[in-house]
Amino acid sequence: MNAPSGAGCGKGCKNGFGYNGRVKQKYRKEIIALVLIAAGIAEMLLLKHCPDVFFPWYRNYSKQWISVLAFLFSFVPFSVWDIGALCIVLAALLMLIRTVIQRRSIGNLLRTLLLAVSVLLFSALQGWLGNHYAPKLCSSLNLEVKQYSVEELYETTAFYLLKAAEYAPQIRRDEAGHALKEDIFSLAITAGSSYKELAEEYPVFEGSSRPIKVFSLIGEYLLYNGIIGMFMPVTGEASVPANVPPVPMPFTMCHEAAHRLGIASEKEANFCAFLASTANPDSRFVYSGYYEGFSYCFSALYEADPERAKELYDRYDDTTGVRLVKLDRADTHRAYQKYDSPLQDISDEINDTYLKTFSQESGIRSYGEVTDYLIAWYLNHYSALHGRA
Repeated sequence: MNAPSGAGCGKGCKNGFGYNGRVKQKYRKEIIALVLIAAGIAEMLLLKHCPDVFFPWYRNYSKQWISVLAFLFSFVPFSVWDIGALCIVLAALLMLIRTVIQRRSIGNLLRTLLLAVSVLLFSALQGWLGNHYAPKLCSSLNLEVKQYSVEELYETTAFYLLKAAEYAPQIRRDEAGHALKEDIFSLAITAGSSYKELAEEYPVFEGSSRPIKVFSLIGEYLLYNGIIGMFMPVTGEASVPANVPPVPMPFTMCHEAAHRLGIASEKEANFCAFLASTANPDSRFVYSGYYEGFSYCFSALYEADPERAKELYDRYDDTTGVRLVKLDRADTHRAYQKYDSPLQDISDEINDTYLKTFSQESGIRSYGEVTDYLIAWYLNHYSALHGRA
């Protein structure tokens, strides 16, 4: 006689209520986590090896998604994600303590953490990290970038120095000439919308114009790690520490705003920050852009030809604006120097690994590789005004 449907199941029954069902339920979190991780890796491989298939679609989708997130988390001027991260860590610690007290297996806690990490990572991969494999920005700007001579580097460096010197007296200073801190939230609003005008000519800069955020909790800690800004794709927040020195602050904000627009490459984000800063009607941003443009080019020139770099640095000592630029460089160096710590070496290693993982072969050195872009921009847009054919 046949057993009624659903009845007579023994220990080895393979329906959803038997042993195999319990096994599947027990390992459900691991299965979901592994599926998400595998799907994310597969997506990254496709984006890396078939970029022409996915771009510019992926970047446009990414900017729309990030714009929604930036809007949702724009209710406060401070970053939300670092508070959220702290809450997650505290919750995990409380769960661990409860597990130990109750003498329960720690396996379920680890499975929950694995699932949470995989969901967050998959979200970041889906919404932004794939932009690391986007075509080079120069193709969207109709800008030819190549290797340049030391003479071209010298000429570009001199030009940006003089442009910085032109705007250096226009920012607020104390009686000794030191740059004064500006209202950070005013700067954040201006930086957030700094790409609007550029977007009219270059659609690649279309996207969120929400204000840049100030770190809620970890800004000082990040400075001790040598980090002066961060973009969090999970919440769409571009944030900076409050104590970034006053002269680089506008440029730094524009750099993080560029990441929010799907510009993942560090050297390209630096160049975008230069463009957004120098195109801004606010003289604080214009000066910050030319100041950083000069600083990057000068570092490259000093590495290529120290003697010519020293000659250029001393060439305009009788110019008030140049003296102010030099004073700002000294002040900025001192401001960062107080944050020197062994943590920076660890942070550099982590950041270097992250960048190389996502096809930025130069790692943290890529931040300084903006020089070729700056030279190309000078030769295409300024050199005729500076006496070149």
